[in-house]
Order: sequence, then structure tokens, then C-alpha cells
Amino acid sequence: MNIIKNQIDDLNYQVTMEIEAADYQPAEKKMLAERKRNADFKGFRRGMAPMSLIQRVYGEQALAEAVNEVISDNLNNFIKENNLHVVGEPLASEDQPQNEWKSGNNFTFKFDIAQTPELTFEVGKEDKVPVYNIEVTEVAKNEMKQNMLRQVGSMQDGEIAGEEDFIIADLSNGEVKADDVYIAIRNIEGKAHKKFVGCKAGSNLTIDINEAFTNETDRAAMIKVKKEELANIDPKFKVSVKTVKTFVPAEENQETYDRLFGKDSVHNSDEFDKAVEARLTENYKQEADYRLSKDIQDYLVKKADIKLPEAFLKRWLFKVNDGKFTMEDIEKEFDMFLADFRWQLVREYLMKKFDLKVEDKDLHDAAEAYVAYQYAMYGMGNVPHELIHEAAHRVMGDERQMRQIEENVESQKVFTAVKGVISTTKKKITVEKFRELK
Repeated sequence: MNIIKNQIDDLNYQVTMEIEAADYQPAEKKMLAERKRNADFKGFRRGMAPMSLIQRVYGEQALAEAVNEVISDNLNNFIKENNLHVVGEPLASEDQPQNEWKSGNNFTFKFDIAQTPELTFEVGKEDKVPVYNIEVTEVAKNEMKQNMLRQVGSMQDGEIAGEEDFIIADLSNGEVKADDVYIAIRNIEGKAHKKFVGCKAGSNLTIDINEAFTNETDRAAMIKVKKEELANIDPKFKVSVKTVKTFVPAEENQETYDRLFGKDSVHNSDEFDKAVEARLTENYKQEADYRLSKDIQDYLVKKADIKLPEAFLKRWLFKVNDGKFTMEDIEKEFDMFLADFRWQLVREYLMKKFDLKVEDKDLHDAAEAYVAYQYAMYGMGNVPHELIHEAAHRVMGDERQMRQIEENVESQKVFTAVKGVISTTKKKITVEKFRELK
């Protein structure tokens, strides 16, 4: 066995492995002997088939397995002996020489190996990251008040249909008739849209239903026919508007306050104002905290200044995804991959540097928080803990989801540790300017 190391640069190696017959033949003979013991051929008792037959049937497979075993062992030893932080896995070199796969031959293999650089940067008081304090303005409070009142508002009869209103109408074209159809003005397309804006109860309109509602599934449901029947239906429909419905924000009263904040939490306009300001302040704080974490991440990645073997990584991504992506696909997403990969390396380095550990309780708590958030997204804010606990247990059984949760837990631990040692500079900012930050 002869291994030739060619260090192309700080991150890339080419390893040439010259394998002689003596290197793989012991393993090859052992594999053939195992196959002989278990071989079951007609005309021979189990294990008694001649080695010539075993060689003919299994020889090529045994040779490949034996050579691959030698390759794997020696590549692993090379990586350990050279203390390489390997990226992905070794790839066959593009200038791999041809080998004649025949037992007793010598073989030459070339592999490309890439590594990530060793990180050594420090984090301390000289590192400064801004902390934003988003101002709560009267304009923002009034806007939030109106949004909250709309959230608990109601649909009522209206006079004239506006852009955000709805109508209830009968549709017919002589052959097809659909009564009491509920239509959102915003969903009407083309020229018909202008006809509906300003209509009132008793208005009669004529529209091309195909142009007004281009989504075939929605159109079929509207006129109560099967989707495949649409092609044979005359699209010219008469629309008789029966009712205009408009969404009216809730009035400021005790019932509304109770619905928005819980029973007897708010009692009057002044308390409503203070509650809205408190909620805005909390929302802004969450946005600012998220921004701080993002800024810390960007700052640390920039400070680490990680050089990566990009050409190797593109080849490795193509191979490991086994044809799921073209090289063009990989090129499009490569910058995002590099950003994620660099943060992964920084996160792993800082986890070790600060001696941080992810415990089972951390993962369980994070899984429950994830489940609670999912319920909240569907408007379910008071889900019993037993249900959350049960759902979190299912999440923890999903390897992909748990890998993401563990990465998030690691990131949060790193952010907390870094915040404790760096300097932060407080900056007041309007919400408009804050949202403009890149």
C-alpha cells in the first residue's frame, strides 16, 4: 500500500492510493470463504460447492467489497493522522485513472478531500452590536387599535359595496342557476371588478364569469357544478345583487375589551390605550430581540472570516443529493447554503468555547414551545398542557424536526452566552426605519 498526499491549498487535498494485491486479498479470501459456507447450489450440499463456482458467481462482488474495505480503512486513517476537519466525505477525483477489475491486479484510486479551517477567534467587550429600542408612536397605537377592533368586528348589512365588502347574489345564464352566492369584491377580476364596486341591493349586472373568476375550482363551486362541466357552460351570467355585506369594526365597550384582553382587564378608553401600548411594546421587543440575534449571528460569522472549499462543496452537494438537484439548482441556492454552513461552524465552535450543552429538558421545552406556537398560529391560544405535551412527544420522534429544534436550541444558547460578554449599544429607532434595516 502506498499513499501519496498532494496538498493543493489550505483546504483541499488529493490523495492517491496505490493498492497492491497483498493489501486486499486476505479480505477477499475471507469473503469468498463466507459465501462458500452459505452457498446453496443445485447438485451440491450447502457449503460444499467448489471454490471455482464460488469464484465465478461471487468473485467480482467479493473483490469490490475487499478493495472498498481497504480504501475506507486507509482514508479514515489518513483523516485521523492528519487531523482534518473534513467537509462532507471524500469524492473520487475527476482524473481518476481506469482500473481493470480483476483479482490479483494492483489498483490506483484518487480522492479529493476538503476540510474546514480551524476557528480561533475570541469574543469580548471590544465586540459591539446595536440593540434597537423601537419607539411606540400615537400613529402606531391608533393603527393597532383599529386592527384589534376589526379583529373582533362583525359582518353587517351595507348600502354600497366597496373594495373590502361582500355581496350575496343570485347568478343565472338561463340554463344554470345558483342562488345566494357569497362573493368577495376583492376576488372579482378583470372588467367585472369595476361593475361590482358601488353596486347595491337590487343591482342587476351581466358578466363573463370566466373572466371574473379565473380559478376553475372556485368558479365551479360558485355556480354549483362539477369542474369538468365548466367547458360546456355559457359564461355570460346575469347577477342579481340581493344584499351588500360590510365588515364593521367592534365598538369600544366592555364586551369588546373583554374579548380582546380577557374579562375585566380593561375597563375604559384610557386603559385600552395603555393596554395597546403595552402590547405594542412587547411586540416591538420581540422584533428587536430577533434582530439582535440576527445581528450577533452576522457579526460573528463576519468576524470568523471562514474560507470554505466552495468548488468541492458544490460537487459534494450534487453527489449527496443523488440527482435531486442539477448543478444549476445548486448554484442558485449556494450562497444561502454557505451562509447556513458558516453559522453552523461558528455555532459549533462557540458551543465548545463556552462549554455549552444541550440537555434533554432543553429539547423537550423547545418542542413544547414549537407545538404551542403552531396551535397559536391557528388561533388556539389556550390549549391544555396535556395536548401540548403529547404533540411535543410526537415531534421529538421526527428526526428532521428534532434536528432543526436542536440547532435552534444551540443557537439560542450561543446568543445568550455571547450577549453576556460583548458590548451592546442602544439605539432609538422608529418602526418604519427599523423595518427598512437589511
